Amino acid sequence: MSPLQTSPIQMSPLPEPLCELSPAELAKISASTLAHYQRSAESFWQGTRDHDVSQNVAALLRHISSAPPHSVLDLGCGPGRDLGTFRGLGCEAVGLDGAEGFVRMAREHSGCEVWQQDLLALALPAARFDGVFANAVLFHVPSQELARVLVQLHGTLKPGGVLFCSNPHGPDIERWNGQRYGSYLTLSRWRGYLESVGFSELEHYYRPAGLPRAEQPWLASVWRRSGAPEVRSAGRSALT
Repeated sequence: MSPLQTSPIQMSPLPEPLCELSPAELAKISASTLAHYQRSAESFWQGTRDHDVSQNVAALLRHISSAPPHSVLDLGCGPGRDLGTFRGLGCEAVGLDGAEGFVRMAREHSGCEVWQQDLLALALPAARFDGVFANAVLFHVPSQELARVLVQLHGTLKPGGVLFCSNPHGPDIERWNGQRYGSYLTLSRWRGYLESVGFSELEHYYRPAGLPRAEQPWLASVWRRSGAPEVRSAGRSALT
């Protein structure tokens, strides 16, 4: 089997959304979450600039089968810490974030191209990237809209491209956490969303490494673009 070939996957039915949200509610979720990060951009940078996510970077890059330099989209790049890492590793890295302050900082810190886009209103080029690095970002997408966003990420990957995700996991709930909105999913539900839109799982693990599961709040998973970006038994999206 060649590096870009994968075993046939069974397309799972799309899990039902945890909440039904109106366009106005989705707009409020997006605006409030982005406003929080805009206000806290500098303190966020100071608090996270030295975080070690090398395990996650390596998990993405080791599964990319194409020849370097690899094109990587850092989705929700924040102030640009990981963009700089990818650039230092020889990747052609592009960042994306919805908070204007983060976009400005990411450009300054990394020297990379950075796009300002809302997660719920992405406009991504087709088949552009070898990998998408979505570290601590997709949990901000309400479950009702998650499959639609994943289809867009599927479409911006080249055939055989790789998606890395890391999110705080939980008992399949979504709620406000202060001024930010989040979905906290089990592995089985998360897997259902990804498989429903044409991704096949490569690996998953919990972080931080070496701790009991009860002390590992982060679920990391790696996926290959395998099937057609099709949603089966899709739930309602308020934005389509």
